[in-house]
Amino acid sequence: MPALFGPLTRKDVDRWYKNPAFLSSLRKPRQVAGEGLISGMKLFFPFVGVVATVVLLQPTASAAHGTHPSHPAISSAVSKAKDQVNKAFLGSRNKMKLVLNSTSPTSRQMAQFFKQAKGQTRMVIRNAQVWEESIKFLEKDTALTMMAGPNVTAPQVNLEKLFQEVGCDVQMPPLRCQEDSPYRTITGECNNRRNATLGAINRALARWLPADYEDGVSLPHGWKPEKKRNGFVLPLAREVSNKIAGYMNENEVLDQQRSVIFMQWGQWLDHELDFAPETEMGSSQYTKDQCDEHCIQEDNCFPIMFPPGDPKLKKQGLCMPFFRSGFVCPIEPTQSLVREQINALTSFVDASMIYGAEVGLATRLRNLTSPLGLLAVNQEFTDDGLPLLPFDSKKPNPCEFINATAGVPCFLAGDSRVSEQILLSVFHTLFLREHNRLARELKRLNPQWDGEKIYQEARKIMGAIVQIISYRDYLPIVLGDELEKMIPKYQGYDEEVDPRVANIFTFAFRFGHTEVPPTVFRLDEYFQPWGPEPELPLHTLFFNTWRLVKDGGVDPLVRGMLTKRSKIMKQNKMMSSELRDQLFQPTHKIHGFDLAAINIQRGRDHGLPDYNAWRRFCGLSQPQNVTELGAVLRNKDLAQKFADLYGTINNIDFWIGAIAEPFVPNGRVGPLLACLLGKQFRQIRDGDRFWWENPGVFTYQQRAALARISFSRLLCDNTRLTKVPRDSFKANNYPQDFVPCTSINKLDLSPWISIRS
Repeated sequence: MPALFGPLTRKDVDRWYKNPAFLSSLRKPRQVAGEGLISGMKLFFPFVGVVATVVLLQPTASAAHGTHPSHPAISSAVSKAKDQVNKAFLGSRNKMKLVLNSTSPTSRQMAQFFKQAKGQTRMVIRNAQVWEESIKFLEKDTALTMMAGPNVTAPQVNLEKLFQEVGCDVQMPPLRCQEDSPYRTITGECNNRRNATLGAINRALARWLPADYEDGVSLPHGWKPEKKRNGFVLPLAREVSNKIAGYMNENEVLDQQRSVIFMQWGQWLDHELDFAPETEMGSSQYTKDQCDEHCIQEDNCFPIMFPPGDPKLKKQGLCMPFFRSGFVCPIEPTQSLVREQINALTSFVDASMIYGAEVGLATRLRNLTSPLGLLAVNQEFTDDGLPLLPFDSKKPNPCEFINATAGVPCFLAGDSRVSEQILLSVFHTLFLREHNRLARELKRLNPQWDGEKIYQEARKIMGAIVQIISYRDYLPIVLGDELEKMIPKYQGYDEEVDPRVANIFTFAFRFGHTEVPPTVFRLDEYFQPWGPEPELPLHTLFFNTWRLVKDGGVDPLVRGMLTKRSKIMKQNKMMSSELRDQLFQPTHKIHGFDLAAINIQRGRDHGLPDYNAWRRFCGLSQPQNVTELGAVLRNKDLAQKFADLYGTINNIDFWIGAIAEPFVPNGRVGPLLACLLGKQFRQIRDGDRFWWENPGVFTYQQRAALARISFSRLLCDNTRLTKVPRDSFKANNYPQDFVPCTSINKLDLSPWISIRS
């Protein structure tokens, strides 16, 4: 694709941004019907001066004699960087409050509410941005060069001093682990006794292959639209989505073997393991406006441009705004400056989406006025007597805009994305109820236990429940015949295994986006359509808490999930238009996003190696032409589409290539995803000291009791359903596939009876 845009300097941006005529010229194309939109104007992409080559040297002998920047120079650079970043963070937060207090926030602004960093995570990301900006200032103000080589004579920075000045060295205080504690920490720290931070929150996602950035350091491929990769210009992410992932007719897309529960468990498990919040904004005070309103690429703004002829050009302007993921300081100041994205969650299957991954949030979620170890519930509304999630008390609250008359706020839970879509909110509600049910039963069996003991024991059981259902019931469906090879029978905890979630996994697990059906159903107690709107388009249920609170509650949605089918990935019908054109579009007043394009753009943002690089990593063939790719995909026409778009097979973005592969036998992913998912889930299990099967975590009797749990039993105990299918993940029909709850095994808590406090 020809290069359409030229570079713009920061000085130009600052000068022209203040020029009303310039702003007017940028706004006009949004009002045009789309024809000639790109050819009629030149869109400018400012250059970001991140270090171009990446091995930073320790101070040499010559540097010790004064050739490296002085401590005052470092302090000055850090001071300017902190001032700039702090203003940007504050400006972004204030603008969000202002926008959400208005009557018409955009889908981008509403989504940002859920994707923003909070608590300690925000501080870690802020420090990383200060680190990066400080290097830019040093590079500019001291003529610093970072080029590595045998004859380097240019000034070199004292990295340890810079590290300290920024605050990278103190953002993670030393840990004091209680080695005899039977309970996990909330943050995931102290799991591995050799390395207490392994798998903990707010660290970098692991790399299984080196990052692949356009500049070798931090800029994503496609940052300079004219720059070639392997001899070809990368296609726009939205163009790939349009030509590969999109389809028009929603018929024949449902999985006749799997229920919506199966799809929803995948998102539930994903929100257990990884979250990379977006950067608060760029370093420039203008970047937010530039990205949202004018599609000007700068700092951490990497807009998803619409290709010529895209229908969205007529309604949404030139692009979908896109902000890059938050990143972290290097672990050590002398390490490479390659950008590494943050994981704001623990890497363990520990039910953190229920309890939170930071101590402050975990405390907010508890009912500390009760001695029963309960989680807090909604104090304003119930689901016909059954508890609902508490509301997030922060104002303004974007969920209130979905139905101004109902005015129902977003929910508060262990994961900030709880209100992203209504079925996810249902899962959060069910597990909140299950914790409180367990807590009350444990108190009945052990009246001498205090609230803290009950909370920790119930939390420990809940973590085991999520582990068991994920590995026993969910992953065998996903991996099919590859399961035993990729995740063999448990052999015990291995402290040498690295449990950290890998950067690539956060994209591999996005295969679940192809399983999301276009509509959500609500059914009554006879499994017939419920109410005047029994079938709702998915896009109307983003950020939609009022439907759960004031329009039917949990049970009709659970019945719909049990009997309706998940979508199945087909090579000619990859992603529903509800996600590909109407993501985060809960009302007709705002425009939707494209999740397929976001996945592709996010992969470039994270510096993911290409599709073939990961096939090589997994020991699979690496197709080099249409014939070879056609054999891998078993679809020559699709292979030709890829070749026409990318020019070379070696440029195919990982996510779109991986989901296109035919399923492994009896599975729901292809060979590449089976390899990567299997490797990750095995490492998460084997590297977890608190894994439920690890001797000493639970007693033999407790493990035997836990092995009998099921998702169906959880539904019996926490809804008003009296009949359920034995296997909730299967495509079940009512009434023939349903049995009374009395025939579903209960969790026997008698092994938890203790005569000790």
